[in-house]
Amino acid sequence: MPVRTLDFDLLRTFVAIADTGSFTRAGERVGRTQSAISLQVRRLEEAVGTPILTRGPRLAPTLTSTGETLLGHARQMLRMHDAALGDLREPEVAGLVRLGVPEDFATAHLPAVLASFTEAHPRVDLEVTCDLTLNLQLGFRDGGFDLVLVKREPDVTIHGQRVWREPLVWVARDASCLPREGPLPLIASPLPCVYRRRATAALEAAGRSWRVAYTSTSLAGTQAAVRAGLGVAVLPQEMCPTMLRPLGADSGLPLLRDTEIALIVSASASPTAHRFAQHITAALERG
Repeated sequence: MPVRTLDFDLLRTFVAIADTGSFTRAGERVGRTQSAISLQVRRLEEAVGTPILTRGPRLAPTLTSTGETLLGHARQMLRMHDAALGDLREPEVAGLVRLGVPEDFATAHLPAVLASFTEAHPRVDLEVTCDLTLNLQLGFRDGGFDLVLVKREPDVTIHGQRVWREPLVWVARDASCLPREGPLPLIASPLPCVYRRRATAALEAAGRSWRVAYTSTSLAGTQAAVRAGLGVAVLPQEMCPTMLRPLGADSGLPLLRDTEIALIVSASASPTAHRFAQHITAALERG
């Protein structure tokens, strides 16, 4: 009987499918076409000897019972593989790195980025703080962070490298949340939130009155208030859940400029912190 082995590239693709729920998004993560992803799944199923995914032309792939069992093993094997490579290639990558990041951006975009770095560099201790951009900037100035991700206006100078840009959209539960008369009820973060400032500036430039109906410091709180129909919010496009409705040009609301995220690294940051900064930049570019 030939000895069966599990290829790490195939396992990495399988984990990407499980994480993203899509062959297309998994392909974007691992840098392969959808047809190549399908071929890799077939090869992995041949090695395992049984189906690991169920899939249809219009259905998201789901794990079979064998796939569920394989997923746990695959994650553990990849963690050990990546940790071994990290120790061999970059043994000096170790120590504490302190990162500050806006809560909503961390929730939507950073979990996989942070996980992949810690898996590859198990001797690095990450200390992540989520807060408003102003507080992050103040903490960075006072030496509280090695690097920060902050929201910024495209035409405002904030030292650092732009690592993310995304359209901003008005979002509401439905059209009934737009009053025909009177001020527009806004759901927003506390001042000096960039999204809140962007929304109020656009409304004032368009001559539209507004009032803050609900204030929340978290993405989850903002989304919950929108789902409850308490008003209209401004969110980055990818942070808009499918059950909420982005409002189009027919809403009469003014257009909004894109949001930007900049990465700022301390002048005294360690080589490990610089390596982490490189990882964040590369991962968000791929994303």
